[in-house]
Amino acid sequence: MGIFDKAKDFAQENADKVSDAVDKAADFADEKTGGKYSDKIDKASDFVKDQADKAGGEKKA
Repeated sequence: MGIFDKAKDFAQENADKVSDAVDKAADFADEKTGGKYSDKIDKASDFVKDQADKAGGEKKA
């Protein structure tokens, strides 16, 4: 099993944890940049959470 398969399995089993971790990372980055890149950080955060939701929604074979 490759790293991407493991990540997909984790996302499927822990969607809430993934979302929380992404939010924490985004908040940390926003704080460290003084809010200068808030719009870009929010956009990236939303993208990552959407991708995690898609991966988590796929059925295992």
